[in-house]
Amino acid sequence: MPIRTASLAHQIQKNGARLHLAMLSRVHSQGADQPASELERALLDERRLLKEARAKRQAQAKLPKPKAARQVKEAKPPKAPKAPKAAKEPKEAKAAKANKPSRADKLAKKAENLEAARKAAKKSAKT
Repeated sequence: MPIRTASLAHQIQKNGARLHLAMLSRVHSQGADQPASELERALLDERRLLKEARAKRQAQAKLPKPKAARQVKEAKPPKAPKAPKAAKEPKEAKAAKANKPSRADKLAKKAENLEAARKAAKKSAKT
């Protein structure tokens, strides 16, 4: 059975309007002391059924909802450990790195060049 989401209030309202019209037409045509017509009795029964259905739905809505069961995950089998890799031989030092001067050597050479340039400038000024 599909789940209905519409409320019954609109149906009850329409039924009440039809019932009211049926009662007024009976009172105007036959008088207030006459018994209810077939149409009125059918509308009253339908109204009672609609109200019972609404009450049943409201009671059902207050009940706790079923919760989904927790999903149990299966444990995966452990993986086999990998074989250790063979140790690598150390690399030989590159020739470019061996010839590369260190920072301290560069600074010392720069200071020597500045000193030589200053002495050369003094000599050229005197001559």
